[in-house]
Amino acid sequence: MTLRTMRRQVLLFILLFCFSSVTGQVSYSIPEEMPKGSFVGDIAQDLGLDIKRLKSGRARIYTGDNAEYIELNRERGVLLVKDKIDREAICAQTGPCALHFQVILENPMEFYSITVEVTDVNDNAPIFKRGEMKFKISESVITGTVFMLEQAIDLDVGVNGLQSYLLKPTDNFVLKVQNQADGTKLVEMVLQKPLDREKQDHLSLVLTAVDGGDPQLSGVVQINVNVLDSNDNAPVFTQKIYKSTLRENAPEGTVLMTVSASDLDEGSNGKISFTILNSVDDASEIFDVNRETGEIKLVGSTDFEKKRQYQIHVQASDEGGLTDTSKVVVEVLDTNDNVPAINIMSKSTIIAEDILPGTVVTIINIQDPDSGENGKVQCNINKNIPFSVSSTSNDFFSIETDSDLDRERASEYNITVTCSDEGVPSLSSSVTITLQISDVNDNAPVFERSAYEGYIVENNTPGLSVFTVKATDVDWNQNARVSYILEESSVNGVPVSSYVSVSADSGVIHAVRSFDYEQIKDFQFHVKAQDGGSPPLSSNVTVKIIIQDQNDNPPQVLYPVQTGGSLVAEMVPRSADVGYLVTKVVAVDVDSGQNAWLSYKLQKATDRALFEVGLQNGEIRTIRQVNDKDAVKQRLTVIVEDNGQPSRSATVIVNVAVADSFPEVLSEFTDYTHDKEYNDNLTFYLLLALAVVSFLFITCLVVIISVKIYRWRQSRILYHSSLPVIPYYPPRYSDTLGTGTLPHVYNYEVCRTTDSRKSDCKFGSAGSQNVLIMDPSSTGTMQRIQSEKSILDEPDSPLDQKPPNNDWRFTQGQRPGPSGATGGPEVAMGTGPWPQPPTEAEQLQALMAAANEVSEATATLGPGTMGLSTRYSPQFTLQHVPDYRQNVYIPGSTATLTSNPQQQQATAQQATQQALPPPQASAQPEPPKAAQTPASKKKSTKKEKK
Repeated sequence: MTLRTMRRQVLLFILLFCFSSVTGQVSYSIPEEMPKGSFVGDIAQDLGLDIKRLKSGRARIYTGDNAEYIELNRERGVLLVKDKIDREAICAQTGPCALHFQVILENPMEFYSITVEVTDVNDNAPIFKRGEMKFKISESVITGTVFMLEQAIDLDVGVNGLQSYLLKPTDNFVLKVQNQADGTKLVEMVLQKPLDREKQDHLSLVLTAVDGGDPQLSGVVQINVNVLDSNDNAPVFTQKIYKSTLRENAPEGTVLMTVSASDLDEGSNGKISFTILNSVDDASEIFDVNRETGEIKLVGSTDFEKKRQYQIHVQASDEGGLTDTSKVVVEVLDTNDNVPAINIMSKSTIIAEDILPGTVVTIINIQDPDSGENGKVQCNINKNIPFSVSSTSNDFFSIETDSDLDRERASEYNITVTCSDEGVPSLSSSVTITLQISDVNDNAPVFERSAYEGYIVENNTPGLSVFTVKATDVDWNQNARVSYILEESSVNGVPVSSYVSVSADSGVIHAVRSFDYEQIKDFQFHVKAQDGGSPPLSSNVTVKIIIQDQNDNPPQVLYPVQTGGSLVAEMVPRSADVGYLVTKVVAVDVDSGQNAWLSYKLQKATDRALFEVGLQNGEIRTIRQVNDKDAVKQRLTVIVEDNGQPSRSATVIVNVAVADSFPEVLSEFTDYTHDKEYNDNLTFYLLLALAVVSFLFITCLVVIISVKIYRWRQSRILYHSSLPVIPYYPPRYSDTLGTGTLPHVYNYEVCRTTDSRKSDCKFGSAGSQNVLIMDPSSTGTMQRIQSEKSILDEPDSPLDQKPPNNDWRFTQGQRPGPSGATGGPEVAMGTGPWPQPPTEAEQLQALMAAANEVSEATATLGPGTMGLSTRYSPQFTLQHVPDYRQNVYIPGSTATLTSNPQQQQATAQQATQQALPPPQASAQPEPPKAAQTPASKKKSTKKEKK
């Protein structure tokens, strides 16, 4: 930073301190080269500010167009080093060096002036711009001659700046240092011992510049002295100090002045050349001197705001190396060449629309580096906006509101600030500040309509979009984000949410269910539009949904009633005239509108030339005179259609009787009904009969195959078994003599071994006490068995006979008789005759009862009854039963009544030879069942034929 800038900052600091808008100021002092983040000062404590105020006011540092070296930590309320500070770069040789800036607070706007003095640190060593200095000195130079040396440059100031010089060796020259009024040191080399070129024509000296810092720093330069031949006089300037003025906007090439010097020597030793020595302020780069004439010109540019004065050191040298110096002082004059610089101190460009009038929205800083009238600035803003500008202090202006704001009227303002100085001519600059007006939720959503009405066709798909409600909010962003909410209500006691739903984002109303026009024709509800503000604002709208009818119901015939069991017929007398009203078809359609408009047509009729149907009213009338040739039974098929698209229909059958008397109608329609029922049910019965026959056929096949397989397995078991198998074959009974007596009793038992296929059949002996012996004197006789060979001829005839089981002995209550009937006491003793000869039906009935008793007895047998179980095994069939005409079989007993006395004797002998187990008590056999029905008789006859 230049000296001129530092002076402006000091002046700004003083001005800010004098004005009332500066609420406070603090000064700090820090050394340069402090690391980043180093502590500078606690402004919260020093200014008496609360840290919360620093945060809420978004405290920050404002430095204008200068670089920021200090930063504010709002969390701690302290100032910290932001960037490393180089005092020499900021202030150069100017002292004291200070940083001036302001701390700005907003809401409300406040600022404080802060001054940070930067103290010097010995961080720069003295340096010489040239690496060496060369001198040509005549040997004739007298003692005490002074030679000007180049000054060393030390950017530090004070004690850290340049303090002294040292010259070595000091055989011929000594060093002389003179302090100048501006603080610089003039270094001269004085000859103290005459030179002798013949002894030494070249001298090498070292000049050392030392500062006063701790640690001490130094810089050196080599001085080379060439000893010349004698030149007794040095050039002399006409003036030691020259002064000149220059406007800062002077063009390059402007001549400032001409310096002159004289040399009493003659010849080459008196020829003078002018040069500008290097100086600290780099004047040699801005000004140039003509070596021959001494004319000084402007070769660079000057700026009053950067530097207001230059000092030029001009040296006059002759050919003999003698020199003289003079100083030229140049004053720079100010011109109005800088436009006012506008700096916006507030970085916030968004303000709320509910801000109060008179609130400061931003502060601007105006900087014009010109001086005097050229630096005085006035500012104004454009008109027709709710803002005004006012000056708070020198170079500071505030922009504040002067009326209420409404974002809905204007959401953005472009404020053009124009600042002009008072120079001649006046210079001005302008900047446009864009202020966004932030929204406040002060407007509720507004629906596009005061009420909505939507239509939906019945039988709709659930989720169908009906229509959309739309609401707008003139607010912005979140405050204008509208959400749609279905208000809680009920329709016919059902929550409206089960009928419709509303999309929260788009406002689309969807049908939740499928509607039925016949159940509900319309309903209404309320939808609320709510914005996203805080607190939210809302508005309601009434929505009415109207269900539109669809042709989804066919006509329903109310009359005539169609019955399935009885026949209804309309009676028309044969004397009926043309247009006679037979009946009227009455139908309704639950749909509405044209979907319920019904039309009646005659589809079929027994005689189309006799009847007609009214298209609109459904009346059936005669269209000609009824005559005797017309059939009594008339059948009309009437179709009822609605007017929907597509149309739906229903048919009704009307029976009409053309007769004069009721009996005639009854006789005709009875047959008609029978025929109708027969025709209607014929197909059903045919299908049922086919299914039953198929089922019986498959069942019979399964049973026959199962029986065959079972017999085959039983035969295999009998073949391989080591135990005797004793199947029992009940004998058949008959009375061939017709006398009704049973003179003989025979018991047939066939026994076979495991190898029965090779065994011979044997007959047993006559029955013993286990066989019932009938009295020969009884009136009933039975024919003797014709031949026993018939039994032996059967393939399954037993070979051996075993004694009868005691379980099959007669008790006192068992008597022979028709169909197993119980006889009197004489029969029990074996002396009673048959009451009457059994008929063939009674014989078959006895056979069936015996089979039932056998099956029941088999189910109650326990262990040790293998003989009985074998007898009643499934191998027993009707083909094994002997001829009922030869023997009489008593159900529930092993005894057989026969007329063969030899058989009785054989049976008795066989029973005596075999040891029989003691008789055991057994359950009484059930009595024979009742007389057979004709159906059972038929079944028995079929079995007998088999």
